[in-house]
Amino acid sequence: MRMDDVSREVPAFPAIIGQYLDYLGGVRKVAARTLGSYEGDLSKFAGYCDNHGIDPGKATALQVQGFIADLSAERAAPTSVNRRLSSVRGFYRWMIRFGKRADDPCASLRNLKAPKGLPSVLWEDEMADFAALPEAKGMLWPVRDKALIMAMYSAGLRISELASLSMKTLTGKADGARVVGKGGKERRVFFSEEAQSAILEYLPERDAGIRSAGLGGCDREGALFVSRRGKALSVPGVRWLIEQYARHSGLGKNVHPHSLRHSFATHLVNAGCDVRIVQEMLGHASLSTTQRYAHVNIARLKKVYGQAHPHGSACK
Repeated sequence: MRMDDVSREVPAFPAIIGQYLDYLGGVRKVAARTLGSYEGDLSKFAGYCDNHGIDPGKATALQVQGFIADLSAERAAPTSVNRRLSSVRGFYRWMIRFGKRADDPCASLRNLKAPKGLPSVLWEDEMADFAALPEAKGMLWPVRDKALIMAMYSAGLRISELASLSMKTLTGKADGARVVGKGGKERRVFFSEEAQSAILEYLPERDAGIRSAGLGGCDREGALFVSRRGKALSVPGVRWLIEQYARHSGLGKNVHPHSLRHSFATHLVNAGCDVRIVQEMLGHASLSTTQRYAHVNIARLKKVYGQAHPHGSACK
C-alpha cells in the first residue's frame, strides 16, 4: 500500500455529534488536522454507542466509563485513551453550553495514569545510520527521503511543520525555512549543511517529477516534499514513509517522526546548548516542556553504567 497521497474520508456521525463537529469547524475555526483528530476520536465513541444501543447525546457516566474500559481492553495506550476522553469531554461541554443537556457525564471521570518519558531517541551514530537508509536501501524515493529525514532532524520539526514546508517558505539557498507551529506561532528554523545539500540535490528531481506527472513546470510556491504523483506529501504520508525506514533500520527502537525531533533536542542539550535556545528552536511555549531533555543524558549515562559496571545494578 502506498501512502504518498492520503485523503481522509469523513465518517458518518449521529446528528448531535455532526452538529458539534460543524460547530468546531464553522464557528471555532478549528484547524483541519485538529478537526480530523476530533472526528477520529468521536467516530470511535459513536461506534461504541451504536454497538451498545446508546444515544451519544444521552449517555450516562457509567456508559462513558464503559467506553474507556473498552479502549483499555483493546490495549490502547493511556495517552490515546486520555485524548479520546478529552474529545468526548469537549462534546458534552458543548451540549451543556448550548442547552442541549443539563449534566456532564464526564464530570466524575479521571484520566488514566500515563507513563512519563520521551519517545525513542536516536543517538548521533544511530541518527547518521538512519539518514543514510534511503540511499543504502534504494527504496521509495531515496533522494527525496534523505532530504526529508535530514530536514526534519536538523531543524527539529514537528511532522505537521515538515508536511507544510513549501518552496516559498524556504530561506536563502535552502539553508532554512519559516514554519508555523502550534498556536499559529511562526519561527525561523535552520538546516544543517548536510540537510541543505540533500535538499538542493532533491529539488531538480522534485521539479522533474512534477513535470512528468503533468502538473506543469517547476512549481516554485507549492509543497517542498511531494509524492511520485507530484502532489504534496500529507502528514499520514510522511508518517508512513518514516515507518518504512524504521522497519528496515535494524535499530531495535520504536522510531517514528517525533523521534527525530526528540533526537534533535537531545543532541543539542547534550552538546551544552542552553535550554532556552533549544526552546526557541523547537517552538515550545513553555520552558518546562524543553527542560525534559536536560535529564536524557543523565538517564543514558545511568543505563550505560548499569550495563557495563560490575556493580552497576544498583543504578538501574
